[in-house]
Amino acid sequence: MSDKKEIGQSTKSIWGGEQEHELYERSTQVPVVHSVSFGYKDIDTWHQAALGMVDGHIYSRNSNPTVRAFEDKCKELENAEAATSFSSGMAAISNSLLTFLKSGDRIVSIKDSYGGTNIIFNEFLPPLNIDVSLCETHDDEQIKNEIARGCQILYLETPTNPTVKITDIKKLSAEAKKVGALVIVDNTFATPINQHPLTLGADIVLHSASKYLGGHADALGGVICGNKDLIKKANHYREINGATLSPMDAYSLLRGMKTLKLRIEKQNESAMIIAKHLQKHPMVEQVNYPGLETHPGHEIAKEQMPGGYGGMLSFAVKGDLDAIKIFLPKLKYAHMAANLGCVETVVGPPSTTSHVECSANERAAAGIPEGLVRYSCGIEDVEDLINDLDQALSHLN
Repeated sequence: MSDKKEIGQSTKSIWGGEQEHELYERSTQVPVVHSVSFGYKDIDTWHQAALGMVDGHIYSRNSNPTVRAFEDKCKELENAEAATSFSSGMAAISNSLLTFLKSGDRIVSIKDSYGGTNIIFNEFLPPLNIDVSLCETHDDEQIKNEIARGCQILYLETPTNPTVKITDIKKLSAEAKKVGALVIVDNTFATPINQHPLTLGADIVLHSASKYLGGHADALGGVICGNKDLIKKANHYREINGATLSPMDAYSLLRGMKTLKLRIEKQNESAMIIAKHLQKHPMVEQVNYPGLETHPGHEIAKEQMPGGYGGMLSFAVKGDLDAIKIFLPKLKYAHMAANLGCVETVVGPPSTTSHVECSANERAAAGIPEGLVRYSCGIEDVEDLINDLDQALSHLN
């Protein structure tokens, strides 16, 4: 086992991807390389770099030093052989699906995946003659039966956005292997600090890096990690179709990732405390958080999320959407915004955040009530967040 596999996640967050390549003029931080192209002094070396025979960059749509450092850091955090990045989380999702699916193929997934992913499943893949089977997230038997019918991809998201449901990666990956299916897992909510899908049987793990990896809501990006052959195919699709991560965003993501473990540990802790508090609040009807023993997926989460249960929770307040319209604007320490995973607490209903692209009927079909609140814990003092929630909820009495 190499030293890289033995070091801790905080060390990887700080040093990962930054030691393999000499930095410009002995800088201690990865520089932002804005150059579109990279020059060579002779044709032979240039040609070898273009073919990947020697290390080097030729054009930033294909590869870039700053972007490569980000990819290498993600690779190390997910204990993967390789990684490739994208201009956004949705670019990572769509490019991954389109790389490995063709006309006549079949994909099995869950109903309450992220809204943008759901749109791909329901609107974009069927016209390409790709059969999509969306199962109840909590129904392992239905998922297993659909896998057994044959498929090329099993796509999982766990915990889900915004209902924070849990799917059993290990069990369902084993079923997918029986039919030769590729397993892709969206690990955005869990992060590499809490969960490692590749060790549970997944082939590709992906992230919307705009969320927890960056952590500061100032950079868009996406990334996938897996074995070299799979990532090579996805990278080829991406470099030709052009969903390239910008060097400046890669730099911002790298800077944010230095504190990844510290942030996630704090957010794990705060989310658990807040979830337990809200369970006892008279104006809250239901709290969804996998760390709670009452959560249907708690036992699975306890096994496959050894680092913690994440900083995301959702809850339903009495009075549904009308109550949310009163309650949310009263919060002092939370942005009402379509984002999550950053150092500030962020809140919102699915109709304006995760599933804004979907109709009310489509959200209902996915098991997402209109009166749900998605709550992304920041790193504020948890006592202040609880007091803030209490004072805002008091306006519903």
